[in-house]
Amino acid sequence: MKICIVTETYPPEVNGVAMTLHRISGELRKQGHSVSIVRPRQSSEAQNAHYNDETIVSGLPLPGYDGLRFGLPCRRKLRELWAREKPDIIYAGTEGPLGQSSIKAAADLGIPIVSGFHTNFHEYMKHYKLPILEKMVQGFLRKTHNKTRRTFAPSQDVIERLKAMGIQGTRLLGRGVDTELFNPTKRDAALRQRWGVDEHGIVALFVSRLAAEKNIPLAAQAFQQIKRRHPAAACVFVGDGPERAKLEKAHPDFIFAGMQKGEDLARHYASADLFVFPSVTETFGNVVTEAMASGLVTLAYDYAAPGRYIEDGSNGFLAPFDDSPAFLKATDRALADQANWPSIRAQARITAENLGWAGIVKQFATDLEDARKDHNF
Repeated sequence: MKICIVTETYPPEVNGVAMTLHRISGELRKQGHSVSIVRPRQSSEAQNAHYNDETIVSGLPLPGYDGLRFGLPCRRKLRELWAREKPDIIYAGTEGPLGQSSIKAAADLGIPIVSGFHTNFHEYMKHYKLPILEKMVQGFLRKTHNKTRRTFAPSQDVIERLKAMGIQGTRLLGRGVDTELFNPTKRDAALRQRWGVDEHGIVALFVSRLAAEKNIPLAAQAFQQIKRRHPAAACVFVGDGPERAKLEKAHPDFIFAGMQKGEDLARHYASADLFVFPSVTETFGNVVTEAMASGLVTLAYDYAAPGRYIEDGSNGFLAPFDDSPAFLKATDRALADQANWPSIRAQARITAENLGWAGIVKQFATDLEDARKDHNF
């Protein structure tokens, strides 16, 4: 098949959606499909930058995220692009202005289009103190996705929430993890030494955007709790975002490693011991499976990826969804069970080794072909 992926976010950006779409596109190509990308130009890229199989469109910075951009409306440009070289099917990975343009241009040309639900934007509203907009955003998402043949979501609990919102034609598009990149063998004694911890010490890690929707205050509370019980522990935030400056000022005893990519990110994961992730807005949570692949003891809420892959006390620790006191109690349980960490870490790695991308993307391609046939029929 000739598949075009349209997305507001894609490498060189660093976030879960960008990396997921990059992984899916690469695996589709490995499986013999032709894949093209339409995405906004990033601020770090030259105006004349050109990439094979990528069409770069104009974008603007996303408010609150200096390093991220969204695509501007470009229905005419997409219509011209696809009239010259018609894809068999289009995957709109995001719902912003670029995604909207792709839906309209596909309808103009009679090209089948499906969409992806990668981000709980409607749930972000309360974290940005805009709860009155949540229903409005839900309506926008429902209208957008119901214009496409299928809506792909990363977990069954997200699919159920989408159905409750009135979004039709939902399908599962799971997530894999790169177990070669994220691997316990990347553990780095020198990095731990820079953090002030030897091989017998404790490193607690948080990896994600440092933004309001990631429940950063609870992560900080969990870190403080760890420090009270183990004063020599290192508590490390990996990532960047609008909350970083405030967080650094409030917690000078924490380590802020900034954004990490590729092998450097893998070293940071593998050099930690306990992964603390209290976010309540994930559609999946790629960082959870990356931490498990890296052999960490993961502590998270019981939903999305943690709910699907973590068995409490066996290969990680779970707390009931959005229950802060329970999350902090689970932190205590994890610390009290330190003697069993080697077994928990080994079980986490075994779980991750069964989460390959090939089968997931093969099923996705089958679903795309079905959507294409439905359209033609």
